[in-house]
Formats: sequence, structure tokens, C-alpha cells
Amino acid sequence: MPPHSDAGPVAGPPDGGWGWVVVFGAFISIGFAYAFPKGIAIFYKEIQDFFDTSYSEIAWVSSIMLATTYGAGPISSILVNRYGSRPVVILGGLLCGIGMVSAAFCTSIIQLYICVGFITGLGLALNLQPSVIIIGRYFLKRRPIANGLAMAGSPVMLCTLAPLNQFLFDNYGWRGSFLILGAILLHCCVAGALFRPISADKASVKTQSIEEGKEVLKEEVTKDVIEMNSPTNIRMETKTEEEEERDCCEKVNKYLDFSLFKHRGFLIYLIGNVLMFLGFFAPIVFLAPYAKHIGIDEYSAAFLLSILAIVDMVARPTTGIIANSKWVRPRIQYFFSFSIAFNGTCHLLCPLASGYTGLVIYSVFFGLAFGMVCAMLFETLMDLVGASRFTSAVGLVTIAECCTILLGPPIGGTLIDTFGDYKYMFIKCGAVMVLAGTFLFIMNYYNYRMLAKEEKKRKAKEEDTKPVRTENEGRNNWNKEHVQDGPELEPLREEQEGLKKEANGTNEV
Repeated sequence: MPPHSDAGPVAGPPDGGWGWVVVFGAFISIGFAYAFPKGIAIFYKEIQDFFDTSYSEIAWVSSIMLATTYGAGPISSILVNRYGSRPVVILGGLLCGIGMVSAAFCTSIIQLYICVGFITGLGLALNLQPSVIIIGRYFLKRRPIANGLAMAGSPVMLCTLAPLNQFLFDNYGWRGSFLILGAILLHCCVAGALFRPISADKASVKTQSIEEGKEVLKEEVTKDVIEMNSPTNIRMETKTEEEEERDCCEKVNKYLDFSLFKHRGFLIYLIGNVLMFLGFFAPIVFLAPYAKHIGIDEYSAAFLLSILAIVDMVARPTTGIIANSKWVRPRIQYFFSFSIAFNGTCHLLCPLASGYTGLVIYSVFFGLAFGMVCAMLFETLMDLVGASRFTSAVGLVTIAECCTILLGPPIGGTLIDTFGDYKYMFIKCGAVMVLAGTFLFIMNYYNYRMLAKEEKKRKAKEEDTKPVRTENEGRNNWNKEHVQDGPELEPLREEQEGLKKEANGTNEV
């Protein structure tokens, strides 16, 4: 089966039209993919008491879910390249529903790891990457705005899920809540149905495929004839194993472009993001449990996530508009680095917050910083590698990030268990993110400098070769002008031919 039509650049991005419907579908699927692992933290305190587990053990539920969501990125990218975004997102919605319904019947924390962590996490992965990829297919000029609107699904969903989960728990318990959440996650299937693939005119595609098939058939027949008549046919048979290995590598590289590891900008982005995710998710996972720990009631603790989500909701599209401006777009990597460092600074100042008012202020600034980072997370990657290599880049980045995503919340939980205080977890996360932001700022400055030097060398090389090319073209034009067969040269040419005949006659005598 050939790759699906939205897996390659079959047609140009329309930058509108049905693309806005696709943005709405991505709003839903991306919203669930990002918000659900955070919103489910509302149940952690009660599940921890039910199974009699520690903070680090309960944190593994979100860690495994997040790590699976990011680590399954290459699988999702391969499936998108093969079948398109629509069927992959629908399959992801089904897996999310199955995982949460199964979790309602779990009798141990290990079973929760499997059902909520692995199965639901895989379903969320099949929602996240295809949604991001198909926006890149539909938009080019308006891509930052489209990405910002789609990413706004995360705060909207989180703002809704935080109080909803608390309401469901109060009325149905955590098992009944998981059953209802499984049904809600099936809406991802509806969102996936909106992801209509971009394709060129069917008639022209069919004609092109027929012509290509004829050319390939001619080439194969010609090769067979040459090989049959060639004396090196026996030597060619000994190379079949090497060719098979090469074909295997080419097939893998078709879906995951490992040549990106030679791309300087991609490597800088990868290292900075892997470091960032060590402290990115732990604060939001432990925010509601921390509020309950210091004596704040359940609904007020859940409302902190809603405050964060409301600010995040405004911050994402606003950041997308700012990032799309002519002043920021050429140096968007600096803006991204600042956002990460600002996020870390919020966590470093969180231990200074005393009481509910201080946590509300922290939630406002945290929501702003969180929205800024998320709005530019994929836009900066596409800015570095381009739309054609973006699918492979997302897969490679997410599988590299899953290790630190997996370890981040449990390390935070271990610090809470060890010291009995949440402030060390916030300090750790803040320090790591400030370090990541500083690294990205410095290395992006270096990358921009190197790109400017390379561009300068390229232009100088073109200017050096231009005079040589002009001289050769002038010489060729001069020869053409003097060799040109014009009517004014006819008498001279006839006289020259007569002299040649006389000379030949003399030689023959």
C-alpha cells in the first residue's frame, strides 16, 4: 500500500478553508493529549490513600502516560506517513477509551500503570503527532496562528477537566469517574474524522501514477535485459545481501530521517528540550496535591488548575500572534529560550508563596509561561528543519524526550517523600528549566552566527564563479557571432572552397 496522500507534499498548503475545521479537530485531540495527564492528577490523593502508596509511586501513573505519549511518537509518525492522520487519530481515540474503561476495574497500582499509563498513553500519542503534522500540511503563512489556536485546546480541556473530575469523583468515586472519562475520550474519534487529507486533482494523480508505472516497467524490463546479457551477472548475485541491507536502511530512513542528527539546529533543539522536560510536567502534576497538603479544600485546589488553564488559554494564541510578527519570526528561537527560562523562574519563586493567594498568583504566572512554551514547542522545530522533514523530526524528538518525561515526576515525588516538603521539588524543576533556557539561548546565538557565516561564504563563492561564467559565456557568444552563417560571408566562403579544390588537385598530381 503506498503512503497516504497527506504524508507527502502532494499539494500546496491552502492556508485556510477546510484547514480551520482541521484546526478545530486538532484543538480537541491536542487538548486531550496534553490536558488529560494533568487533569487526572485530581484523583491521585484518593488513589494514593486507596492503594496505600507513596508520592513517587502514584507519580509513575502520569510519568508512564506522558512518556508513552511522547515515546510512541516515531510509531505515530510512521503510521501517519503510511495511512494518513485521520485513521491514526481515530485508532488513538479508541485506545484512550479502552484504557480508561479498563482502569475502572483495576485492583492494584501496577494495573493502573498498564491501563492508564501504557494503553491510554499510546492512544494520546496517536492523537498528538498526527494533529500537529496535519496542521503543517494545511498551513504555511498562518502556521504560527494555527498552531497557537490548536495548542489552546490544552488549557481549555484542562480548565474543563479539573472541576469536572472533582465533580465526578464526589458523585461517582474514582472508578465511576474513569468509566465516564473513557466515554468522553472517544470524542477524539470524531475529531480525527475531520482530518480530511490534502490531495491534488484525482484525475491528474491517476494519470501521473499510470505514466510513472509505465516508466518504472520500462526501466525494469531494460535492466532485466542488460543483466541477462551481461557477463557480470554472477558477480551481481553476490551483492544481494548488501543490497537488501541497504534497502532496509532506506525504508527505515523513509519514515525516520536519521540524517537530522547531522543538523546543527536540530541537535541544539533536542538537547535543550530533553533537559527542559526533566522539570516541565512535575509542577503541574503536583500543584493540586500540594494545595490539598497545605490544607486547601478540594474544589479550591482544583480551581488552581483552572486558573492556570484560563491564563494558558489566552497565552497560547497571543504567543502565536507575537511569534508570527515580522520582528519575532526571524529570531523565534530566542523567544522560545526566554519562555523556558521564564517558566523555570516561576517555579523557583513558588516556595515563597504562602497561602491560597500566593498559589493563585503562582498559577497565573505559571499559566502564562506554560502557554508560551507550548505555543512555540513545535513551531520552533518546524522553523529549524522545515515542513518536509518535520514528521521525522517530531518522531525523533519525542522518543528522545520520553526518558526525561518519564523520570521528571517520580524524581519530584522522591524529593517530597525524602524531605516531606514540596518546595524542593519546585526548586529542582525551576533550576533545570532555567538551565535549559540559558543553554538554548547561547547555542541558538551560536547557530545564528554560524548560519550567517555559511551564507556569507556561499554568496562569496557565487560571486567568485560569476566572472568566470561570464567570461566563458562571452567567449562562446563571440565564437557564435563569428562562425554564424550570414549571406554577407557567401563570396568569401566560395573563394575559400575554390582555393581548397585547387590545392587538392595539385596534391593529387
